[in-house]
Amino acid sequence: MAYNALVLGEISDRLLGCGEWSEALGQISTRRSRSAGEALQLLNTEHFDCLLLIDSGAEESINLIESLQSLNTVLPVIVISARLSAAQAVRLSRAGAWNCFGPGDTLESFRDSLDSAAEERRRRRRTENAAAQAEPWRACLIGDSLAMETVAETIRLVGPRRCTVLISGETGTGKEMAARAVHMASPRASMNMVSVNCSALPENLLEAELFGHTRGAFTGASSHRIGRFEQAHKGTIFLDEIGDLPLELQAKLLRVLQERELQRLGSSETIKVDVRVVAATNVDLPEKIRQGKFREDLYYRLNVVPLKMPPLRNRVTDIPPLVAHFVKKVCHTEDIPMKRIAPEALQHLAANPWPGNVRQLENSIEMAVAISGERDVLFPKDFGFTSTRIANIPVPSLPLEMPVVEGFDNAVSRFELGILENALRASGGNKTVAAERLGMKRTTLIMKIRNLQQSGFLSKAG
Repeated sequence: MAYNALVLGEISDRLLGCGEWSEALGQISTRRSRSAGEALQLLNTEHFDCLLLIDSGAEESINLIESLQSLNTVLPVIVISARLSAAQAVRLSRAGAWNCFGPGDTLESFRDSLDSAAEERRRRRRTENAAAQAEPWRACLIGDSLAMETVAETIRLVGPRRCTVLISGETGTGKEMAARAVHMASPRASMNMVSVNCSALPENLLEAELFGHTRGAFTGASSHRIGRFEQAHKGTIFLDEIGDLPLELQAKLLRVLQERELQRLGSSETIKVDVRVVAATNVDLPEKIRQGKFREDLYYRLNVVPLKMPPLRNRVTDIPPLVAHFVKKVCHTEDIPMKRIAPEALQHLAANPWPGNVRQLENSIEMAVAISGERDVLFPKDFGFTSTRIANIPVPSLPLEMPVVEGFDNAVSRFELGILENALRASGGNKTVAAERLGMKRTTLIMKIRNLQQSGFLSKAG
């Protein structure tokens, strides 16, 4: 069987005191990774049958395995080490390692383990592909955090229905992508999805845009035109920034939602429409109701199924796959070779609060790709980060442009530090809440903090 493995560590003739091991590893199709951060980046952009950790310490291997699990990377990990004890092998297996090999293990058992690991990875990939084919809309929602899984489950339940969905959330959280997922998850997926930004059009043109007009209905109406609702017949209409809809139009929209019929501007003809309505807002509609700026009856008609998009600061574990997605997207759009993220840059991205959410992250990556020029690695300065310190947590002073080649311990520790600090800050220092947001046990979080303190990356006071 042919293998495609990602290798982290040194392959040498001294490995386990037998040159045959190096020869066996040399027969495998491998991609070398020079650091843990680079390995995580490669796993987000390329497919491998397994990950081989060679001559890494048990603690470092456990940390990387847990990082992979926190990113929901279902990849078999095989550990090969000349320093591996039986107790360490047990700990690694409990942490999630597929298999461990040390002095005394045979090449035959290693090859058998490769066979089973590669087959398991391919089985998982077939399962993932089958799920993607069954739910193509899931590709609209990047990330596997608990917050995004909650969004996905709601879409999975309401997608096949006709009910109206009201999507709320801060600016840049991906409300339009969620609306597209709702459309793709419905039986209307093969029909049109028509999007209207209710704040982008002047009030005197918005009614004609939504409902259409006849010739001569107003100055400049030189011909008949169907509106967006008619264009979305049998499909979905997405009304973005619904909170900015003028009060007069709110009454007409309410009638369309109730009766499923409309009249073009300048006409008395009633037109039946079969359309699913998905609306979105980044404002507090109940507050606008109290201010008399939004109709309460329209709100309840729209808010049949509420769907709240989480801010990026509440789904920090989704940042690495989002970064990989946007880097690939930008490089493909610009028709340039794929770029990589330096570990320290990924750490900064994971620790940043992102008030502009996913849209700001995407814009930041687009800027970094442009600023990096011909370089194939994106460093912190490409994203506008001018300091290597993360908030108020003390870390060692590090040079701004660190090489991609770095110590294994440092790469993993810096990556984890950014994620843990961001989660703790978002939870107000509550370790239980922070652990829930990261999808890990509280004891695991405490252990990671203790390891960072012992390694000097985090002071005990922090």
